[in-house]
Amino acid sequence: MLHQRIDLPLLVSSLLLLGVGSVMIYSASSAVAEEMFSGDSGFFVKRYLVRLILGIVILVLFASLNYQKLGKWSPLLVAVGMVFLVLLFVPGIGLTIRGATRTLSMFSTTIQPAEGIKVALVIYLAYWLDRRQNVMDRFFIGFLPGIAVVAAACLLIVLQPDYGTAIVLAATSFAMLYIGRARMLHLASTVGIMLPVLFYRLYSSAHSRQRLMAYFDRLFGNSVDQSVNLQGADYQLQQALISLGTGGVFGNGLGQSRQKFLFLPDPHTDFVFAVIGEELGFLGSMAVLGLFVVFAWRGFRVARMAPDTFGFFLASGLTILITLHVLVNIGVVTGMLPTTGLPLPFLSYGGSWLLFCMMSIGILLNISRMTYRCQRLKYD
Repeated sequence: MLHQRIDLPLLVSSLLLLGVGSVMIYSASSAVAEEMFSGDSGFFVKRYLVRLILGIVILVLFASLNYQKLGKWSPLLVAVGMVFLVLLFVPGIGLTIRGATRTLSMFSTTIQPAEGIKVALVIYLAYWLDRRQNVMDRFFIGFLPGIAVVAAACLLIVLQPDYGTAIVLAATSFAMLYIGRARMLHLASTVGIMLPVLFYRLYSSAHSRQRLMAYFDRLFGNSVDQSVNLQGADYQLQQALISLGTGGVFGNGLGQSRQKFLFLPDPHTDFVFAVIGEELGFLGSMAVLGLFVVFAWRGFRVARMAPDTFGFFLASGLTILITLHVLVNIGVVTGMLPTTGLPLPFLSYGGSWLLFCMMSIGILLNISRMTYRCQRLKYD
């Protein structure tokens, strides 16, 4: 059973975000669902709620289990995740949707392996850093083995292609290595090697190149080749900005979005924050951001108070991972970052990422629970 002294603000902020997500997914997806599924406006939210119930079960399970056992299983978890990433490229198993092969079709269901490998790698790196603290300043026996696993996962994700996930995974890993006392020279050298490879992949993909050119055109004006159809490359962002702009301070009211009526593509997934801005306004958007701030604050507090170094690295990594998703997604929706398909935690429609977010909350709650238990034993 869960102990009473879990981190209550962390749990409450997460549950509130999930509640907002349920309402906004229904509102944002109703028009699309009605068009696609013969008038069934609740199609997407019903599927989301089924996954949410499963996610709550996962949350309770991982909040009850001892997180310290996860470290020993982390090499196996990463190995399984890598196998699933490779299976994406097997014909008949990997599904190609809109030019990207990110989804596996197995046993009458679909999963996105990249979502699982993110959490598995955070657990693995936390375990690695905990065991290698005395040699993390040495390249070959401290830094290289850990970063090699991250590089392999990022490469498989880039090949899908899924640049947003690869960048967030790499950034999370580098942040964990930094707080794990890796040398800045090693980190900077690795970035210097990886960036040219990333830019080459982005440039070689016509779709990604157009999105980057559209982004730089917004920043610097008429500074790119005008023969490229930037209007089409930036269409989704333009509709999102219209949503945010028409919402004003107080919003148009719940369910009153106009952009969700087939103007904004897939409004219930990566661009759900635009519908939040349109229906709930600036104040509603800031309230949602406030809940994310509470989540990040409590997540880092759990890390700081963790009873061991593994718990510290694990809580830090999970909090960084989810926070980076929030920053990148909102940065994309508001036009501050190039457009990429990265979901907003707890609020975007989806199955795999929602379940792994719930797992992450459960682990954070377990660390906070173990912290309280250790403190109580210390003073008894």
